Amino acid sequence: MRNTARLAAALGLTAAAVCGPLTGASVAAQGVSPTSLYAPSALVLTVGQGESAAVATPARAVTLNCAPTASGTHPAALQSCAELRAVGGDFDALTTTMRGDVMCTREYAPVVVTIDGVWQGKRVSYERTFANACVKSAYGTSVFEF
Repeated sequence: MRNTARLAAALGLTAAAVCGPLTGASVAAQGVSPTSLYAPSALVLTVGQGESAAVATPARAVTLNCAPTASGTHPAALQSCAELRAVGGDFDALTTTMRGDVMCTREYAPVVVTIDGVWQGKRVSYERTFANACVKSAYGTSVFEF
């Protein structure tokens, strides 16, 4: 009799643990906020002078959180998150087209941008070196403007 009661209790607890989170009422009853159900998108962006992140002198760092809402210390968090969502988090896609209304000198003063963190639940690490700050700004993306 003891084994039957133990089996019934274990089966009941297992069913509650597996099926409970699948119901909306259960999620609310557990005190889990709907915002915690989003895959995290939290990034740290840095910019510095140098040819690579390994030798660059850091100039500035900002945070960018995109899920469930745009936030962080990035000055254009809302627009940056929208741009990243539009390209599916492909940072290289942000630097494919330069604006036509910007004229930059040929001065070589390398600027490196790094992005580390999590994008929609996946670990990301990105580094891009631009010839100078003007070239970095010429792509017209708000993600790199901080």
